Amino acid sequence: MRNNEYPITKVWRCAFQAIARCLGFLVAALLLMSATDSAQAAEPHPSAKTFLDTYCTSCHGTEKQKGERRFDQLKLPAKDLEAVIDLQDIIDQLTLGDMPPKKSKQPTDAERKAMVASLTEAVSVARAELRSTGGQTVLRRLNKREYINTVGDLFALDMRLFDPTTKFPRDQTAEHMDNLGDVLKTSGYLLAQYLDAADQVVEKAFSVSEKPSEQSWKFAGNFKPQQEHIYPHGRVYQNKYLCLYEVPDTENHEGGYGYISSFQKGVPVDGMYEIRVKAQAMYRENPYDPSIFKRDTAQPFRLGIVPGDVKAGPLHHPQPIEPELAEVTLKDGEPEWHTMTVPLSAGQTPRFIFPNGMANSRQAFGTLVRKYNDQWPANERKNTGIFEARRVVLTYGQMPHIRIHEIEIRGPIVQQWPPTSQQAILGNQPFAPERSRETLQNFADRAYRRPATKEEVDRLMRVVDSRRQAGQTPFAALKDGLKAALCSPAFLYLVEPDAKDEKLTAHALASRLSYFLWSTLPDEELRRVADSGALLQDKVLLAQLHRMLASPRSEVFIEGFLDSWLNLRSLGDMPPDRAEFSRFYYDDLKHAMKRETQLFMQYLLKQNENLTRFIDADFTFVNQPLANLYGLGRIAPPDQAHEFRKISLTDRRRGGLLGQGSVLTVSANGIETSPVIRGVWLLENILGTPPAPPPDNVPPIDPDVRGAKSIRDILSKHRDNPGCMECHAKIDPPGFALENFDPIGAWRTNYSQGRKQGPKIDPAGELPNGTSFEDIAGLKKILLTRQDQFTQMLTEKLLAYACGRRIEPLDRPQVNHIVHEVQKADYGLRTLVEQVVLSETFRSK
Repeated sequence: MRNNEYPITKVWRCAFQAIARCLGFLVAALLLMSATDSAQAAEPHPSAKTFLDTYCTSCHGTEKQKGERRFDQLKLPAKDLEAVIDLQDIIDQLTLGDMPPKKSKQPTDAERKAMVASLTEAVSVARAELRSTGGQTVLRRLNKREYINTVGDLFALDMRLFDPTTKFPRDQTAEHMDNLGDVLKTSGYLLAQYLDAADQVVEKAFSVSEKPSEQSWKFAGNFKPQQEHIYPHGRVYQNKYLCLYEVPDTENHEGGYGYISSFQKGVPVDGMYEIRVKAQAMYRENPYDPSIFKRDTAQPFRLGIVPGDVKAGPLHHPQPIEPELAEVTLKDGEPEWHTMTVPLSAGQTPRFIFPNGMANSRQAFGTLVRKYNDQWPANERKNTGIFEARRVVLTYGQMPHIRIHEIEIRGPIVQQWPPTSQQAILGNQPFAPERSRETLQNFADRAYRRPATKEEVDRLMRVVDSRRQAGQTPFAALKDGLKAALCSPAFLYLVEPDAKDEKLTAHALASRLSYFLWSTLPDEELRRVADSGALLQDKVLLAQLHRMLASPRSEVFIEGFLDSWLNLRSLGDMPPDRAEFSRFYYDDLKHAMKRETQLFMQYLLKQNENLTRFIDADFTFVNQPLANLYGLGRIAPPDQAHEFRKISLTDRRRGGLLGQGSVLTVSANGIETSPVIRGVWLLENILGTPPAPPPDNVPPIDPDVRGAKSIRDILSKHRDNPGCMECHAKIDPPGFALENFDPIGAWRTNYSQGRKQGPKIDPAGELPNGTSFEDIAGLKKILLTRQDQFTQMLTEKLLAYACGRRIEPLDRPQVNHIVHEVQKADYGLRTLVEQVVLSETFRSK
């Protein structure tokens, strides 16, 4: 930040420190306090007390409180939230048939139904009484991804190349969700980063003040190798070529990124640049063992471009900002020219990558020089060091690689002037000091996601006036006004209406819909129907929902919700072992796995498929590397191997989420699998019944495993502990069903013990209600019988994500209403999204 901006920085920093202190006092009132003044609670309903004493209190009474539940003191009618939660828990367990446990005394079907009906009525009455005391208003700020999307849309910036939030603290999550108001805390440190981010964004938007002149650069014949100490390109090729050998994601980073050593400072200004490359695919077909390179030799070589910034780290290593900007396929034979037009920010330089290169060039060079030692000249056979081995192989061998002969760069190519980032703020007219208020009014209307009040614009204009009085130019003062708007709580927070009105206004509803589906501010059409108030009509609201779902921008909804529901955000946080699961890296399976699940949900949504497709389906979406992992054989021509396509599944063990690599990898630890971890994941994310945390006095899983030959034996010994038995009876069986999938989702029949085959896997199990299964296919059949339970779980997850707050017990009637409407429409996923948006919960504070 420049010195002459310090005064405004200090003013706003002090203002937001005050705001931060105020936020500390925004503690919500205790939820749903009992309204009764009676000193004595009501006695239990006679029939309920008899049922609980007969079937429940032996495990949830005076002597035992399994699951931290005690029902012998439960009072009816319910007078507080805790009682409602306990009653609802009893209803759910009785409905599912999971309680009482199989070995305990069982009620008749008539008794069970009568008890469920009686308790349901009691809960409904209690909810109606408690609801009158008011719900909990959540003041929610933008999370990191929402902030990036929002400023990108406000200023028409390509946020693939620019991240002003790098110093933001990581957003806290609850139940995997990153957009819940009660966990998105605001600290003094974050407020300071908002100031810096606002400065970066505004300066980026106006970084080019005059129309830039087009320039040209040419590079040929002098490509200094990136790592001279290990690559002998000078001795072998006289530095005539820029060579790529391996995929970008390798352990040693020796040949995955090719950059122009004489162009490390990058382009001078933001803009579009034409990059022409004369490139050649070398030795795609060669006489060597294909397993050395771990790549499909039938696939043609692909050449891609990613941005690089020397200030962000070594250009031959991965960097935080490196989206693939363009890609071409290379033909075998003589070198050919390829043209790609890509965006680059000032200071960024193009780097070339080999997306389907070999897995590890260091290992490949070493293996080749040793395994084919007899093919080298006699005087070269002892040269096996890193540098000399590469010289020998490159001189006498046929090492597969991409060889770049020449590079030409031209730009910036000015497609329109002024640039879109400036037109987004100033319109089609040049800046004029007398239009400062009009400019700030228009900007604030968009940034605040509602018409800005006169007082709010007055405050922004006071910033502008004070800067001008301090000697700044009118345009610099306007930029400070824009920065002030980006630091306003009206921008940073998704403000809900005050307590006098529970319903969202049209503008607040537009914001909720837009951040639900696009994770950004409302576009022009959505603002228009909000301005007119028409958005409050069901027909108009649904029309906007359908329009927004049809937009490619709705992919951020798919990605954001799957990250929040299935915890796919954490995929790769526990990286698979590179030695045992190297294909995860050289085949880029992390991104392929996430893409499969995203395309799968996208299809279900578009076709309004039954929700049970999530549990079991006869199709999925894969590219060739993912198909190889799943053992599906060749699904595409070699030149289309990286493209995703919908395929039919004949093996039902693989269909649905439980057979997808994303789920199976995120529920493992990268080295081995655990029925406990996967079982907990399934209970949380498929059935919506997370187990209670283990008591403090419960020992770890391996206190004494003498005589245990498998993970099943170990867990069996663990369940011998009475404090562990109840929860593990629920957790372990579904976890065992997934044991045939290894830590990255490949099918296996035996455990591995180093390089040896270990014990045979037994995927059979029995659920607490006595239902048994033999394998994953059998478990999925059981899960399909719990369609309503799955629908309720998914409804609650989707509603929480849409509203940005936790779903409370008092929201249960709305959840039940949504589920009922979805049931009537054959459980369609699109119907579920529609009913969530039409619900009272979504349209209320």
